[in-house]
Amino acid sequence: MTSATTAATVPVYFAADSRCVHDIVPAANHELRRGVAGPDMLVLHYTGMASAAKAIRWLAVAESRVSCHYVVDVDGRVTQMVPERLRAWHAGVSCWHGETDLNSASVGIEIQNPGHEDGYHDFPNAQIAAVIALSRDIVVRNAIPPSRILAHSDIAPMRKIDPGEKFPWPRLAEAGIGLWVQPSPLPQVKAGQLNPGDEGASVAAAQQMFAAFGYHLPVTGIYDALTERVVQAFQRHYRPQRCDGRLDLSTLATLERLLRAV
Repeated sequence: MTSATTAATVPVYFAADSRCVHDIVPAANHELRRGVAGPDMLVLHYTGMASAAKAIRWLAVAESRVSCHYVVDVDGRVTQMVPERLRAWHAGVSCWHGETDLNSASVGIEIQNPGHEDGYHDFPNAQIAAVIALSRDIVVRNAIPPSRILAHSDIAPMRKIDPGEKFPWPRLAEAGIGLWVQPSPLPQVKAGQLNPGDEGASVAAAQQMFAAFGYHLPVTGIYDALTERVVQAFQRHYRPQRCDGRLDLSTLATLERLLRAV
């Protein structure tokens, strides 16, 4: 994440950046953003913990080696933990459009949900309403483009799957937050589908499209484990009806339309 010589290990007390904030709980892990004047990306996560209170306690302490800018509880209560002018430690090892220091480039929101390993459930309406209001405020103040409002799984597909296929990206898009097109219908047959282990020009062409969209995916012509996880990350965000990591015609058509919409 960062070196101990440049990172703060004590909380910085600050005024809330957003009118949406109810509480401030300063996190120990933060530092100056590197090489950027301010954030131009928004990354959405789920906490993967039993409660927002537990997540906030963990995110606040130095030994966690993580932090975020905001936490949104299931009832819509918003806690700010790091001021937006500073670099929080939420993205980890990640990449988008060739950028690898995404902590410096982004604002990170943790959304309370126990996650796939502990009873992953739908996100409540009050919570999503708060995420929309907070995200809109962040996006407007920082002039963040729709194509740079991403899931943690988009920027780290080999490590992360949050906020997952139940996160209602269409509702955010209806509010003007994020890039979205209506997913193409699921195919009834597997004709034309690419699968792990496939090789050739069709695989290379698909890899090139995912890379052009922003995913870190070398063009090798081999449908390897990274390709499978990138396809699955794309499906979780943009075609959540089936997230199997297989490149069917629906996934490909949805990707093509998103590339035209960027």
